[in-house]
Amino acid sequence: MAHVINKDQVEMKYIQPKLKEFSWHKSEKLSGLFDSEDYVFDIKRIPPGSFSYPYHFHHNCEEIFVILKGQISLRTPDGFKILSEKDIAFFEKGPNGAHQLFNHSKEDCTYLDLRSKKDLDICEYPDSDKINVMGKDISISLKGKKVDYFYGEDQVKEKWQRQGYVFESV
Repeated sequence: MAHVINKDQVEMKYIQPKLKEFSWHKSEKLSGLFDSEDYVFDIKRIPPGSFSYPYHFHHNCEEIFVILKGQISLRTPDGFKILSEKDIAFFEKGPNGAHQLFNHSKEDCTYLDLRSKKDLDICEYPDSDKINVMGKDISISLKGKKVDYFYGEDQVKEKWQRQGYVFESV
């Protein structure tokens, strides 16, 4: 049976972590609508001046972003790229697939986040030396010490600037 949705009909939940630089809207119950055994589906909306999740890569999952509306800056190991409506970005497993988004524009950016579903994944955060073991229980650690998800992610703009990104007023 085919399942069809329209991005404008998806209920979104606002997420505001401790660090003000990170905030987004995330689809509610989207993966449940598809009931997929192999993929996780989310529609996300990043407001102007906000970052997505911390810079990271997966060891056991591949990820695809499809930009549905707006523009956003993408950070990868190769540098920075502007993604626009209808662009598709694929992130392979391992360090070469590291990624993070920043909404440099004056409008929200909406994108489909499609990733492979695995019983166990290990996610690494190069900027903060964290490791996230994701399975039934989520455990984030720093050299054997359990830490908060956003530990070491403050001053995210400085990390981008060290890589050569130039921020303009939003």
